[in-house]
Amino acid sequence: MIQPASQKRGLREIEFLGKLMDSQFRIPGTEIRFGFDSIIGLIPVAGDLSTVAVSGYMLVILARNGASGFLLARMVLNVAIDALIGMIPLVGDLFDIAFKANMRNLRLMQEHYQEGRHRGSAWKVIIPVLLVLFAIAAGIVWLGYKLFSALF
Repeated sequence: MIQPASQKRGLREIEFLGKLMDSQFRIPGTEIRFGFDSIIGLIPVAGDLSTVAVSGYMLVILARNGASGFLLARMVLNVAIDALIGMIPLVGDLFDIAFKANMRNLRLMQEHYQEGRHRGSAWKVIIPVLLVLFAIAAGIVWLGYKLFSALF
């Protein structure tokens, strides 16, 4: 698939940022790789917000380069999972090393542009996610009600 020069430049930038954030460094003697996402994430709140901002910037570049709604929805879901669990002190930083949301998004991007996959509407991702969030919210309300009624 032939890509315009600006699209190639944008995709190279995403590849660079993805590797920098998730797999730039290796723990000596192992195959475990990590990046600045795990390091910056050690700073409470500000670190997590800055890594989400970098991931968001990567999504903007993809949107400008014609990524489908379905692809962007899957990528946003990866970033959201990484951000939510990443906010948990220490556990979140270990999760960042294992989950590597930016590298996952990089693979999705390569599959989209090189193999023509992940096309179509975002609703295939959004509806199930909304249903799960609704179920979680309903469960929290139910547990709150049970706790409240048990106390009073």
